[in-house]
Amino acid sequence: MILSTYVARRFLRMLVMIAAIFGAILFLIDIVEQIRRFSDENIGLSGAAGLSLLNITASFYSILPLITVLAGIALFLGLSRTSELVAIRASGRSGIRVLCAPAITAALAGMLAVAVLNPMVAATTKRYDDAVAQMRSGGGQTVSVGDNAVWLRQALPAPGANGTETAGQVVIRASRASPDATTLYDATFTVYSPQIGPTRRIDAATARLTQGAWELTDTKEWPLTQPNPEAMARTAPRLELPTDLTAARIRDSFGRPEAIPVWQLPAFIKGLERAGFSAQRHKVWFQMELARPLLMAAMIAIAAVFAMRHMRGRRMGLLVLGAFGCGIALFFLRNLAQVLGDNGGIPPALAGWAPPIVALLFALGALLRLEDG
Repeated sequence: MILSTYVARRFLRMLVMIAAIFGAILFLIDIVEQIRRFSDENIGLSGAAGLSLLNITASFYSILPLITVLAGIALFLGLSRTSELVAIRASGRSGIRVLCAPAITAALAGMLAVAVLNPMVAATTKRYDDAVAQMRSGGGQTVSVGDNAVWLRQALPAPGANGTETAGQVVIRASRASPDATTLYDATFTVYSPQIGPTRRIDAATARLTQGAWELTDTKEWPLTQPNPEAMARTAPRLELPTDLTAARIRDSFGRPEAIPVWQLPAFIKGLERAGFSAQRHKVWFQMELARPLLMAAMIAIAAVFAMRHMRGRRMGLLVLGAFGCGIALFFLRNLAQVLGDNGGIPPALAGWAPPIVALLFALGALLRLEDG
């Protein structure tokens, strides 16, 4: 138990040190990118630093498995260089037992990352997306899904404007939407003026998104600026309302799955499906988050296959390169499974769990083959 605690502590120290180094590198690279990206906005160094802090959390979280495999390689190289690994093996402890302590520690770190770091990443990602949208479009559009309705907010383009001027805001409520986000059912459009507030309300049986406009059918319109809106209401079989929205922008406005805390994902998925939207991406991301602890344990097993041996000279460099290469291969295999899952090619559970399980089984099989008893 004392030996396992010692190895686990060594691994945790390596993990924290490598994570800090990568975090600093990501911050320096991203702050330059933010200054370049928003040079026209005059955000300054402090503004770029703030955006970078919000943005790098998602990048850091995504490369956490690669950080884990590097920490595993550093751990086993350190134990080999000081001959501690030779002493441990000479005491009769098998390679699998040596692997257990850092693998369990990595899995616990993965659980902590999912439970704590994931909501932090979701919050910072949402704040970053909101800040970018505010700078680029003045916060003109948002989408949310309630228990019984879909809510959208868009800017109303001014007639003859060049795309940057607006005549107000439009709040849209619909009972449900088509999966491709191009048709709303039982929709209500409320037009707001910046000076006097709500000016028009339009109810429509359906609202179909076309190039630059909503095509409303079976409409009834109330002029809210009149003393008696109901007396002035008028109906029309068809009506057009200008918009700068597209189907892709509506779907993107739900936010990336990473921008939703893992604790809220099941309810959010149910809300999306109830509203008529596809929740495939969110289902895949949820399964991948559940499998993250196992993925980090698999990364340690991969590092052990190559680095958990007494090494000297040129052979050590080749084995380290092989360990890191296999870690990157697993990382990209996981991303490929995510893409296939997002496109509906494979079930979400298979996309999330298959890569770490397969990698862990192969690594354990290789370790058992290398064991000399």
